[in-house]
Amino acid sequence: MGIVTVITAAVKAATILIGIGKLTIIPVLIASMAYFNYDLVDPENHPRSTRELRKEYDFIVIGGGSAGSVVVNRLTENPQWDVLLLEAGGPETEITDVPILSLYLHKSKIDWKYRTQPQDSACQAMVDQRCCWTRGKVLGGSSVLNTMLYIRGNRRDFDQWESFGNEGWGYKDILHYFKKSEDQRNPYLANNRYHKTGGYLTVQDAPYNTPLGVAFLQAGEEMGYDIVDVNGDQQTGFAFYQYTMRRGARCSTAKAFVRPIQLRQNFHLSLWSHVTKILIDPKTKRTYGVEFVKEGKKQRVYAKKEVILSAGAINSPQLLMLSGIGPSEHLRELGIPVLYDSPGVGQNLQDHIAVGGLAFLIDYQISVVMDRLVNINSALRYAITEDGPLTSSVGLEAVGFISTKYANQSDDWPDIEFMLTSSSTNSDGGTHVKVAHGLTDEFYNEVFGKINNHDVFGVFPMMLRPKSRGFIKLKSKNPLEYPLMYHNYLTHPDDVNVLREGVKAAIAFGETSTMKRFGARFHSKPVPNCKHLPLFTDDYWNCLIRQYTMTIYHMSCTAKMGPPTDPMAVVDPQLRVYGVSGLRVIDASIMPTITNGNINAPVIMIGEKGSDMVKQLWQTRQKRSNASVAAA
Repeated sequence: MGIVTVITAAVKAATILIGIGKLTIIPVLIASMAYFNYDLVDPENHPRSTRELRKEYDFIVIGGGSAGSVVVNRLTENPQWDVLLLEAGGPETEITDVPILSLYLHKSKIDWKYRTQPQDSACQAMVDQRCCWTRGKVLGGSSVLNTMLYIRGNRRDFDQWESFGNEGWGYKDILHYFKKSEDQRNPYLANNRYHKTGGYLTVQDAPYNTPLGVAFLQAGEEMGYDIVDVNGDQQTGFAFYQYTMRRGARCSTAKAFVRPIQLRQNFHLSLWSHVTKILIDPKTKRTYGVEFVKEGKKQRVYAKKEVILSAGAINSPQLLMLSGIGPSEHLRELGIPVLYDSPGVGQNLQDHIAVGGLAFLIDYQISVVMDRLVNINSALRYAITEDGPLTSSVGLEAVGFISTKYANQSDDWPDIEFMLTSSSTNSDGGTHVKVAHGLTDEFYNEVFGKINNHDVFGVFPMMLRPKSRGFIKLKSKNPLEYPLMYHNYLTHPDDVNVLREGVKAAIAFGETSTMKRFGARFHSKPVPNCKHLPLFTDDYWNCLIRQYTMTIYHMSCTAKMGPPTDPMAVVDPQLRVYGVSGLRVIDASIMPTITNGNINAPVIMIGEKGSDMVKQLWQTRQKRSNASVAAA
């Protein structure tokens, strides 16, 4: 294939996926990757849809995201079980592999493009006062769009889950499942009691760092914190981020868990298959299949053993409600027959939010400025040697877990995560970060217009344990219509207090002598709607956090796990849906409370543990059946 042909095809692919706009380097990048035998370097070619589906499978998994990809991998380990994966999106592309381009995938063809309902409590700087909830509509789900951060959470998160009555979900029980997935590439961490090599999921340190990365850790030490392995014995402290990356490219759950099994005879995959209903017998309450739309046609497929719902914290409760499982009053209002009154479906929504735009100007040309780093030279370097600035995860370099005055200082359960970046909102000149975050032109131009493409670093203080609870409900009984999403961010006063203190700690971080050596100075341009308040006061910060309220895209807890005594529990500790048989939820929905950090790693863990629960049940039944036959 000639380079001209490759570039032509690349331009077409880039236009279809994201629209080229100002980022004309993307076609050149794809062309370079193709021309330099990218498929030979990465032989795990994209899975294709199975040509002819069977009418019946042992297991049907709905959603090939961070959990669903794990589930199909583990269930097909038993060659006697046939497993079908239904995914609403298509395969990954070469563009999704490139770490620095993750924000350019937001609002693209592989994003569901969800937006919350307008609310006064947060997201006031966004268009229509609506937060943008990016979710992956692609094989691999949101692990294809995220910033690849590998954070497991805090041991106290899981011990708390167990204390709610969820036996088997304490830290001592689930650590094994984090390690089971992991192929840890840092030799200093590999094979200690918290890490492991040889799993499907590659976890590695950043291939590319700016001089700011080391400085972030030194500034953390200056503030009195340790340098730690945040996925190990102690979470409080500072560390370089670790990423789900492999050979300088994104290691999504599709790449990690689905591509290696695509030739298994008992695995079938159907892409572009939008599930619209779970089929449940109204008399026996037995789940027997699913209904889905593909190529404009409604189809049905049946399950002999179980249907497993791994569609994520928005789509899983939506599908449960469309299938008659949910708050009975809400379902009756929409004319949906109630199979089981489950008031917790769609409730208990939790998410991590941070304050965006806390930028610190510096005097040296060392930060991640897109116009400077994303060019033909870096594209060729990436395509040929798999390193360089394009392997940067949009400037995310280090993490700090700190405790505000509202946390127990003597306990290792911090309440703020610093996401420390060698970039900020202005680092691409107001092109795509502004669009991805949904900021209005007026807000962006007033706050960041004069520092477009200037060298900066960013501190994004993320609140770890929100007390505010949102909810999801159906807009109609049309399964193709998006549900209504209410974030309820900052409706609990404690959340306002914690996030404000996180902002103040971020300002203090920028004032350390370590960061001052770079000439660090806070970009203190007053934000619209808060100009009437004196800068650097609590009242000003309380106002600010309601303006540029940045979701970290960790929607969870909308079909929570709990014991039978919990009236709001949707699934039991075995992840089986209450009120029906043959149906489980295995994804972020089942979390009773959100974990202390970025949630992709915990969701993969849930996929691992959930798969084991399914296998144990059906293998035990098979043994009993065999024993009965032998006895007869």
